[in-house]
Amino acid sequence: MADLDGNINAKQFHPDVPAAQFSHSIRGAANLDWGMQNRLARILDPQTGKTVMLAFDHGYFQGPTSGLERIDLNIAPLSELADALMCTRGALRTSISPATQAGLVLRASGGPSILKDLSDEYTAMAIEDAVRINADAIAVQVFIGGEHESRSVRNLTTLVDAGYDTGIPVLGVTAVGKELTRDSRYLGLATRIIAELGAQLVKTYYCEEGFEDVVAGCPVPVIMAGGKKLPELDALTMASNAVRAGAAGVDMGRNIFQSANPEAMMRAVRAVVHEDLDPADAYELYRELSNAKVDA
Repeated sequence: MADLDGNINAKQFHPDVPAAQFSHSIRGAANLDWGMQNRLARILDPQTGKTVMLAFDHGYFQGPTSGLERIDLNIAPLSELADALMCTRGALRTSISPATQAGLVLRASGGPSILKDLSDEYTAMAIEDAVRINADAIAVQVFIGGEHESRSVRNLTTLVDAGYDTGIPVLGVTAVGKELTRDSRYLGLATRIIAELGAQLVKTYYCEEGFEDVVAGCPVPVIMAGGKKLPELDALTMASNAVRAGAAGVDMGRNIFQSANPEAMMRAVRAVVHEDLDPADAYELYRELSNAKVDA
């Protein structure tokens, strides 16, 4: 118990100063609980409302793919450059240091491998394990227009309800199958449905025409999915276009860990997202950092 001797009467109430109003740049989060807002602020920079997320959850359906043969060697050293990590609980526990300061987004849906129909997913982890790991969000794939659309929507809403119980946000991922077109009409439909059903974040692909309408029509932050491996300049240009159209950042995997110099690419992507660096200048930064490493 504190010593009461010498206690000084409180006087500094400042009755003429209004109560502080805290604000942030995270879209659609103002009415969420404190804990959920706090977790979102560990994923998206609260000053910019943007994120550079490093995705390496590909193994949950692809197994070991190029660049992810050794997560402890290829990915773990990059974690300090990421605002958030997008991964499975297995990869996190085996290959990422618990001392990481990056936000944690855990893949929470899955089921089939590349040998099967990928849309046939179920929830793949209990919310209690996300709490145990101290996750900042959980991710679930939603197949709007797919054969198993209703099941994937149920996966989403089940995890959204569990997330509200525990204060953990849900990232809804728009899945695009071979039969679905990656245009603004479809992506706008999918992202809006996911947000309307309660996801606090949405991850989707970039489209050349109308992406700004996709973002504007979604009341929560939209994070651009990196997709397939592109030449570095093309990937940086896509990231820049998405952010300038209103995206809250990028979630890149193959365009980082399959780059000739993943660390240099991470730094270039960060410059595009957080500093609005022109893609051509970001590419020059990538080349300079790559050359410096070779010289060293």
